[in-house]
Amino acid sequence: MTTRRGFLAQAGLMTAGALIAPEFLSAKGKAVAGLQLYTLREQLPKDVKGVIAKVAAAGYKEVETFGYSKENGFWGLSAPEFSKLLKSHGLTSPSGHYGVNALFENGSLSEIDDAIEAAKALGQTYVVVPYIDQKFRGDLDNIVQKVNLAAQHVKKAGLKLGYHNHDFEFKEDGGKMLYTALLKGTTAASVTLEMDLYWVVRAGQDPIEWMTKYPGRFRLVHVKDMDKADRTLNTEVGSGSIDYKKIIAKARKSGVDHFIVEQENFKIDPYVSIAQSARYLKTKLLA
Repeated sequence: MTTRRGFLAQAGLMTAGALIAPEFLSAKGKAVAGLQLYTLREQLPKDVKGVIAKVAAAGYKEVETFGYSKENGFWGLSAPEFSKLLKSHGLTSPSGHYGVNALFENGSLSEIDDAIEAAKALGQTYVVVPYIDQKFRGDLDNIVQKVNLAAQHVKKAGLKLGYHNHDFEFKEDGGKMLYTALLKGTTAASVTLEMDLYWVVRAGQDPIEWMTKYPGRFRLVHVKDMDKADRTLNTEVGSGSIDYKKIIAKARKSGVDHFIVEQENFKIDPYVSIAQSARYLKTKLLA
């Protein structure tokens, strides 16, 4: 199975009401379909301009980036050049997945600084931790400490840190779970949890229960469906075994602003696939 291991408020009474009842933060009426570009990781290096044109043609209004490096930018385009490309196709980018190995290895913020620079060039709000390498997972308290360190650094730059989950965050270690540790050890003001709904379900968890228990902590979600025959595989949104109508309805009431399609493997043409998922998301889940 393919993973991303190699890649790494409003004012006045409205705000007060939202803090008391986060369901008032519903994205209803504003929600649009987004695509995590990791979905097209094989195509992007070959023709970044052509791929972005096809993403827009498939019905997406937002993209979430990945794979940025100071040396190569986004597939050979600098962050300002890539931003211009997105704008030319009517696309915006609310968030990006950026490398964080140095952060967890020795507390270095060098990669975070690079991420901040790129994020600002693209007009992104969220710098997202995409994945924690297995060798850095031993000490839950240390992970939370490093996430908070990065969050404060990102906050000083006027941005916000995000954390994207896989399934290992839900495995108990000595009676402790990393996902709970992150939610309890960070604040909504500094860290948003980007819930990957597929990985939550695959871990045997209920996304609705997490949204209910921690309202307002989730501003972005990854929407990818689970193949009915093989739960280790993805499929087009609406074609799998995950009850997205119920989950997305809850997510919208819980304050999720960005609904980002991601698919890691395909049985059909990837461009046909992303168009099908965008259509279902827009007409059946966000309409």
